[in-house]
Amino acid sequence: MHRFHLIAAILLGLWWAVLPARAAGDDVVSIASKSGVHSFTVELARTEAERAKGLMYRKSLAPDHGMLFDFQKDQEVAFWMDNTYVSLDMIFIRGDGTIWRIEENTTPLSTRNVPSRGPVRGVLEVVAGTSRKLGIAPGDKVTHPIFVP
Repeated sequence: MHRFHLIAAILLGLWWAVLPARAAGDDVVSIASKSGVHSFTVELARTEAERAKGLMYRKSLAPDHGMLFDFQKDQEVAFWMDNTYVSLDMIFIRGDGTIWRIEENTTPLSTRNVPSRGPVRGVLEVVAGTSRKLGIAPGDKVTHPIFVP
């Protein structure tokens, strides 16, 4: 029996060693656009505190990374860029995963409200220019467990 526990411990250690490195709370969002499917590694912001902080105080953001804000249900929302140093594209997404609208190239450190202009379930923030570069547009479909087609 001792040998079984030793083998199990070794296998468990090997399994953990080969898992891809991923920060706690990171997930993947995919967007199907006319130019193909584009995936982003995202941090999830589900609580009020996480949504309030967002990407504030970050000095950089990798091109294939972002933050997905989950509002739990479709509702009108508004964002601002206070204490946010990286210009972003804000992708407003309906509960069925359809992109409602995109606010491109937001101004860092701005307190101007950026409204959803309609009810959305989530907002994906990515590096400014990403939407245009990848051909992501309103009407495209987003895949992530919070969106139900």
